[in-house]
Amino acid sequence: MDEQQIISTFEHVDFPEYGMSKVVAKIDTGAFTGALHSTKIEEFIKDDVKHLRFSPFDHPEIVIVATDYVNRRVKSSNGKSEHRFFITTNIVIKDGTYPIELSLADRSDMKWPVLIGRRFLRKNKFLVDVNRAGDIVTL
Repeated sequence: MDEQQIISTFEHVDFPEYGMSKVVAKIDTGAFTGALHSTKIEEFIKDDVKHLRFSPFDHPEIVIVATDYVNRRVKSSNGKSEHRFFITTNIVIKDGTYPIELSLADRSDMKWPVLIGRRFLRKNKFLVDVNRAGDIVTL
């Protein structure tokens, strides 16, 4: 059996494909999937192929275009169902690089730009220790 890695409820993560590092992620075992704060989320068709364009975090100068994405219905933390786009990217956490599926959502009203849910944690054998604060100060 592979050994589980212990992480805290908040972790610094990197998104190498987007050139972003030391992003604070909230580890949320109550959430099934993860979410990435994004703005300017827009689906468009180019050369008869659907594309998704978005700006991760609060960086309108960074524009990501993806063709590998899905649109699914999710129930948000407020209990309302909505359709969201999901992308797959790589995340670096605890010196390891892992594929992760994240929904794109405007999280500007939320405290943390990235939410990591239990699907990712279970798949990659992470164990969450709520007594650890990591190197992130939480107030």
